[in-house]
Amino acid sequence: MSELRSPAAALTDGENSGAAVALPQRLLNIVLFVTVLTSSVAFIEPSPHDGLMMVLLFICVGARVPFDRKLAPLVVLLTIWLVGGCLSLIQVGDQQQTIQYVATSFYLVLAAIIFACLFCDGDLVRLTILRRSYILAALIATAAGYIGFFHLLPGSDIFLSYDRVSATFKDPNVYGPFLIFPLLLLLIGVMTRGMRLSSVVIIAVLSGGLFLSFSRGAWAHFAISAAVAIGLLIVTAPDPRTRARFLLFSIVAVAGVLLLVIAMMSIDSVHDLFLERAKAIQPYDVGPGGRFWEQRLALSVILDHPNGMGPFTFSREYGTQQHDVYMQGFLVYGWLGGAAYLTIVVVTLAIALGAALLPTPWQHYLIAAYAAFVGEAAEGFIVDTDHWRHFFLLLGLIWGLTAATINFRRRYMVEPAFAEGAAIA
Repeated sequence: MSELRSPAAALTDGENSGAAVALPQRLLNIVLFVTVLTSSVAFIEPSPHDGLMMVLLFICVGARVPFDRKLAPLVVLLTIWLVGGCLSLIQVGDQQQTIQYVATSFYLVLAAIIFACLFCDGDLVRLTILRRSYILAALIATAAGYIGFFHLLPGSDIFLSYDRVSATFKDPNVYGPFLIFPLLLLLIGVMTRGMRLSSVVIIAVLSGGLFLSFSRGAWAHFAISAAVAIGLLIVTAPDPRTRARFLLFSIVAVAGVLLLVIAMMSIDSVHDLFLERAKAIQPYDVGPGGRFWEQRLALSVILDHPNGMGPFTFSREYGTQQHDVYMQGFLVYGWLGGAAYLTIVVVTLAIALGAALLPTPWQHYLIAAYAAFVGEAAEGFIVDTDHWRHFFLLLGLIWGLTAATINFRRRYMVEPAFAEGAAIA
């Protein structure tokens, strides 16, 4: 996983070389690696990742990680979202579970800001650490999933949820999307740097893990994110020959995924569960109390509660959740918080798209993060994603790299040749 050198990358590395050798910076990189590595351990609350995020915060302060003023809009919008959540507690503030819910929102907002600050200078060393630790975390979770699904160890059912793989997560619908960002990093790396056996094997392993989650939302998420990533790569390709190579690879990749699915379908347990999950409409989607029924009900309830209902109130009164993160924003955080959350998603999608199109040493990292975020934003229409740790990691990473891109473009007259420095390490 050696770095591809370029004038832009060398210039960036040279500026950071003095700080990189300092003890606080080395300690920061170590803690960052361990923190991201433990992000897949989510079946216990609080998780080790949560505690390490607090350690990472103190290390960031000690290492004097800067706060870029371009991150201010993100901080303001996240603060408004939290204010809406706090106001909604007036109605249900006597319930410990609801207070813990809003406290978790505070923690995730802090995590997003930490990640944004960590990457607002486009540090390639730090980005490589993030990449390697996230891929390793995904492999650990996927290995647990395989152990559970094929019952390779006693007690391995702990990694399953109703026969679907949840791995080291509580829910298959969270485990599946967790794998998409590292999959995109690997796919982009193969497309831009050529086939490597290790990368191809890891892609196959993670793709199999994603498939065994049997999460229709995660499958659609991956399809959308992969299409966005490939589209951005084709649009930003430096010449027609590279563009044609990307297009050819995408066709080969689709064929490879289909072959993997066919191979896994030869296993009886996989085949039967796939046929059940592949149905467009599940029993719990329709009818009174179903997903779509609850969403229609939630629309009318939102209009009657400008201050929101507080966490868990809708499910207590109407039997289940509405399974839509944007409705969740208005139901839990009120009109103020809901509007803020929706604005965060829309603004992030808008500003990051422009940044992803610009050639920088970290362009492919931003493309991978942006594509994963687009899929996650789309999946939010059928599931609540407002407390997914990797959602806030992507949010912070996108804002940090967008700020880095703006600074980079302002400071240097970037030539098209610098685009080669954007390859993922």
